[in-house]
Amino acid sequence: MYDNKENNSPSNSRWMGLSDIIISKIQSEGPISFHTFMDLCLYHPDYGYYTTAGDKIGRDGDFITSSSLTPAFGATIGKQMEEIWHILGKKDFTIVEYGAGQGLLCHDMLEYLKENSRLYDHIRYCIIEKRKDAPIKWMSDKVHCYRTIDDIPWPIDCIFSNELIDNLPVHQVVMEDALMEVYIDYDQEFKELLRPAPSSLQHYFHQLHVTLPKGYRTEINLDAINWIRNASSHLKKGFIITIDYGALSEELYKPRHHCGSVLCYYKHQVSDDYFCNIGQQDITAHVNFSALQHWGALAGLNTNGITSLSCFLQALGFKALLRTANERQQKNILQLAQEESYISFTLLIDMGSKYQVLIQSKNISDAELTGLQFNR
Repeated sequence: MYDNKENNSPSNSRWMGLSDIIISKIQSEGPISFHTFMDLCLYHPDYGYYTTAGDKIGRDGDFITSSSLTPAFGATIGKQMEEIWHILGKKDFTIVEYGAGQGLLCHDMLEYLKENSRLYDHIRYCIIEKRKDAPIKWMSDKVHCYRTIDDIPWPIDCIFSNELIDNLPVHQVVMEDALMEVYIDYDQEFKELLRPAPSSLQHYFHQLHVTLPKGYRTEINLDAINWIRNASSHLKKGFIITIDYGALSEELYKPRHHCGSVLCYYKHQVSDDYFCNIGQQDITAHVNFSALQHWGALAGLNTNGITSLSCFLQALGFKALLRTANERQQKNILQLAQEESYISFTLLIDMGSKYQVLIQSKNISDAELTGLQFNR
């Protein structure tokens, strides 16, 4: 149980608004699942973390992303897209990106692809963004924004997400004598309670052939399953690239992860206290890539491969692209060397070892992708 007394300060009316909404919901309807709690914290239409204005990414935000570090990241993804375009026959090429944020990755990818004028003439870049006032800072005639993938009028060739799935609301479970689901209650403060898990959550582990030991706490992301099913249903022939923080089942359910993987990010500080800074902090959970592969296969997708972000970037020549990007900046040699060292460490060692790249395809046989040459 987490103590939320400090959160009752009146200094932040927006935060108090969301806290009061959640308390009122619990008092009127009874305890809510952790999934509902996380969904309200991140996506409440008026007070959620991702539905309100403000810098989330970068030095002035709460966390950094791969695309916010260097344009070379987007250029590297662009290089893989270029190869996919060749595999698909060098025709009209529609990329769909979920969770584009400020559009940095979109910008850097298209800047790289401009070098291939034949490809660039055929490209359509579609961003899926639920927010009408999304802070996308860069647009061009190649970029189209939609509320849902259903609105896209063209055949889709590649669906792409970077750090999206880890922000989908999850169910928290604890294995007791039977599988129990975590609910959130309120009595002077927020607190947790356990209720028997419904069959849908039990089915998740049965499908993955996972048996949890007693006392083990973890997450189940049913929204991720719905997402991969929906993505596959809109793909007649093409690829899905998923980059995110997480692991396969064999790693995710090791004893050292027995407390679960939910983490909160606020002003670059990391904690597991999701009752603090409600509506003002990011909440994430590790992605189970085995689940994306399993339910993807049931939806008609083939797994081309999964590898670490570090291996993926290095296979596509990230260091050379980083050097090219840095040379365009008007900085002295020492500054450039320091930046290159920091970015290389972050993307190739730190984040690079923790993030995975999963590539799936539909109705394509024997496609060999450069980014997967160091495949698991």
